[in-house]
Amino acid sequence: MTEKQGERIAKRLARAGVCSRREAERMIGAGRIGVDGKIITSPALNVTSENKITVDGKIIGAAEAPRVWRYHKSSGTITTNRDPQGRPTVFEKLPPEMPRVVSIGRLDFNTEGLLLLTNDGEIARHMELPANAWLRHYRVRVYGEVDAKKLAALDKGITISGIRYDGIKAEIEKEKKEGKNIWLSITIREGKNREVRKIMEHLGLQVTRLIRTSFGPFQLGKLVRGGIEEVPRRILRETLGNFFKELQE
Repeated sequence: MTEKQGERIAKRLARAGVCSRREAERMIGAGRIGVDGKIITSPALNVTSENKITVDGKIIGAAEAPRVWRYHKSSGTITTNRDPQGRPTVFEKLPPEMPRVVSIGRLDFNTEGLLLLTNDGEIARHMELPANAWLRHYRVRVYGEVDAKKLAALDKGITISGIRYDGIKAEIEKEKKEGKNIWLSITIREGKNREVRKIMEHLGLQVTRLIRTSFGPFQLGKLVRGGIEEVPRRILRETLGNFFKELQE
């Protein structure tokens, strides 16, 4: 698509790190997006760099070079910009010098560990695609009687309340007991809503702590709780390949 033709408004908002394309469409429907001084009601609109785009009356800047950060999310924060219940959000905890960012996937309120953030919604969309099949690794502390055979059987997948979960690798971490709590190592590929917790509950286990340690090739490592560190562009080029190259053209 040429500069004269422009690009869809939802994609433009995503590229500027305002939100995902899907969320952009919801924001348009809610009358929160304006183009050249007029509130728009349909996402079926192409815009160029010459258009003035506003979100809640505030002008958004041009899309910057795509960037990604590793963030160590703490328990007790929610991965949304706004929470009707008034709970603290991840974005409220970020350093003030951070640009506008969106999360790549989500971690629920009580889950901690690696959360990836980006200033480009197209990167978030690409990295969340099931077709990429990036593995997510978790450490899970559970309370209850752990059946090693049932854990091993998860490798073949499981259906819970009509929802099918593909093969999951689950192992007991040796010598990692804390009283009646046991640590497990869990690897999933899909990342469905509360997947790890639902599977553990199905096995009669209570999750007392859940930590994501990696997402695809990106590792939590020794990043301190609440810490944030930008992923070098060299790593992005290596892991995202042609997709990352096309974003910069």
